[in-house]
Amino acid sequence: MENTRKIVTFGEIMLRLTPPANRRFDQSPVYEVTFGGSEANVAVSLANYGVRSEFVTCLPANKIATAAVEDLRRNGVETGRIVRGGDRMGLYYMEKAASIRSSQVVYDRAGSSFDALRPGMIDWEETFRDAGWFHWSGIAAAVSADTAEVCAEAIGAARRLGLTVSCDINYRKNLWRYGKTAREVLVPMMGECDVLFGTDDEYATVAGIGVPTLKNREASDKLDPADYEAAARETAARFPNCRMAVFALRNVLNANHHTVSGTLSTEGRLLTTRVYEIEPVVDCVGVGDAFVGGIIYSLHAGRTPQQALDFGAAACALKNTVPGDYNRMTVEEVDALVGGSASGRIAR
Repeated sequence: MENTRKIVTFGEIMLRLTPPANRRFDQSPVYEVTFGGSEANVAVSLANYGVRSEFVTCLPANKIATAAVEDLRRNGVETGRIVRGGDRMGLYYMEKAASIRSSQVVYDRAGSSFDALRPGMIDWEETFRDAGWFHWSGIAAAVSADTAEVCAEAIGAARRLGLTVSCDINYRKNLWRYGKTAREVLVPMMGECDVLFGTDDEYATVAGIGVPTLKNREASDKLDPADYEAAARETAARFPNCRMAVFALRNVLNANHHTVSGTLSTEGRLLTTRVYEIEPVVDCVGVGDAFVGGIIYSLHAGRTPQQALDFGAAACALKNTVPGDYNRMTVEEVDALVGGSASGRIAR
């Protein structure tokens, strides 16, 4: 039976400004403008897959914010619970990587409408009325002490109403500036979640989980599942409410050549999936969100954990080929890659 209950995501959507053609910030007289943000990216992925998804945030009452809302709606995301208030949208500037040069990101989000969000401003009971899943991330809790409290408020309401709660750790060291560490804030809330997502580094940094590293792995190297068995056991012991812990694994060989894979641990089993090589990488922003969205979609649709991991990894790989933050792949396109269609030939 089709699952008709919606999935709610919560976080900040921002205006993204990118110098075209891999130019540096001081080279370009023009910037490409798009919208994006981790939790909004997940909502768009889910809508692309035909799932009812709703994105909740706080935006100013101006035309730029309205353009962001309209962009979400064009991509099939419900926006009826977005709160309007504050003075400005958050921004981020991205200088795209090339070859051996790394990407550079500059945030301009202090004092944004989302930063001004306070507990009690969102009616979570009403928001979750016809929902079955709530997804949040560590970015939302990193913006301010108040937004962290709003995350906790939402998690509490979701658990009372019986929703599945998932968290993407999404550690961004440059955002944690209000006097508390990510470990202090996130770990208690992660303990209330059913599904956890993160990279190996994020589990280590935020939760203190001992993990191996993929740093400097050669493209031909294969993931050894045994490497993550101990980390999976440690995560299960640390977070007893967690039914599934997902590790997103990325190896950056250079800006244009990445490998991606992942593991999923559930009920004492560690599941793995194939390693995808992506060369060239078109845009690596949002690939983790595509991974998360693919897995949430699959579990919501009743697929097995192994099928969910395979679908999420394929969605993650495909997102590397699409400009912008959003993953614009269909279920059929992702399933085709899972099934081995990776030739890059014209489909006609």
